[in-house]
Amino acid sequence: MFGKKTKKESPIESFIGQETIFQGTINTKGSLRIDGQWEGGNINAQGVIIGETGVVKGNLAAQSVIVGGKVAGNIYASEILEIHSKAEVKGDIKTAHLSIADGAIFEGNCSMLREEKVVSTIGGVTQQSVSTDHQSVPTERQVFLPEK
Repeated sequence: MFGKKTKKESPIESFIGQETIFQGTINTKGSLRIDGQWEGGNINAQGVIIGETGVVKGNLAAQSVIVGGKVAGNIYASEILEIHSKAEVKGDIKTAHLSIADGAIFEGNCSMLREEKVVSTIGGVTQQSVSTDHQSVPTERQVFLPEK
């Protein structure tokens, strides 16, 4: 209203339920909600929500990440990362916008992404990316690899 932009929320397309234990890499163009347990390599999605009962052991890469449960791994959120009051994050994070609620636990390093948009053409395909101090990271589907 009155010039305020509203962002369209994408529906949750994939769900790991409270009684579910999943192992392995997850790649989805949509959003993923985890209320159960996941461990493995990487999660690559448009959006990731980890509910209060969710436990994640691995790396996450998405445009937006909301953590209500526990994460042991690195998080890359090209747009926003929210860590809620009952959440626990142990790992390094990279994001453009960060919100950590009072009571949340965060143990790790934080790097803030710059909001400089870069357009590049690779093999005839135009990509938008966010430019950081050391690298250019695609904003649509990215793979987060921990730095050595």
